[in-house]
Amino acid sequence: MKTIVITVLCLAVTLTACGKDSAIDKPESTQTLRIAAAANLSDVLPKVVEGYKIDNHLPALEIEVTYASSGKLYAQIISGAPYDIFLSANQEFPAKLAAEILTPDKATGQKGIQPFTYTQGQLALYSVVHPLNALNPSTLNELLMAKFVKVTIANPQLAPYGDSAKAFLQSQNSYDSMIEQKRLIQAENIGQAFQYVHTGSVDYGFVAQAQLTAIKAKPEQFYTLAPTSYPPILQDGIVLSDRPVAHGFSEYLRYTAGQQYFSAAGYLPVQ
Repeated sequence: MKTIVITVLCLAVTLTACGKDSAIDKPESTQTLRIAAAANLSDVLPKVVEGYKIDNHLPALEIEVTYASSGKLYAQIISGAPYDIFLSANQEFPAKLAAEILTPDKATGQKGIQPFTYTQGQLALYSVVHPLNALNPSTLNELLMAKFVKVTIANPQLAPYGDSAKAFLQSQNSYDSMIEQKRLIQAENIGQAFQYVHTGSVDYGFVAQAQLTAIKAKPEQFYTLAPTSYPPILQDGIVLSDRPVAHGFSEYLRYTAGQQYFSAAGYLPVQ
């Protein structure tokens, strides 16, 4: 536990005393802002980053983004990875960070850093092998239960989109039988799940609507699930350092300028 606390303190002062790459004497705008981002953000976040730099007149700011499953990024942060911001694909992992290692200081009474919701994802069924334009809620389960049909989802234990896809399949009473028949292919994250479908390696895949928006998928290639048919994919972030630029970027995500990028990319508005 002591190691974790020390690691977070290092993050909180932006590595000023944690290695050779000391940020002392460096202007804030020239220091690299390190972001750990869920894999589903790989299409929209680069646009947000460029928008932030332009709108805030920070052309020299280096923003380094690492994409992976939320669970994998959480494990990296716990192990000491020097990120300034963590953008998860769910609410669970930022909440765990806040509760486990960013708790209020008992001596000073200062409040710990709290997570914030920055967007809500949509789940869609995608295929480049079979047309989906005639699909409806009553025929969807029949399609998924067909023999020899292979379907991919992201790892439910690591990827929130995979967790919601699993919950949807369970609500249709098809998850267990697909596992037993070895027709459900588990990908490491939502990016890998998309690749499995996009390359035709599987018949269907549950992916992020934003991924389909990014490639301008044809209407017959996907079916957007009703948001009420699976657990809401509320995506939270958390600031891991006290750098002003980290807080500034997190605010940009939540307000009009940042939200317009998410809306255009196929995400639902934050309530």
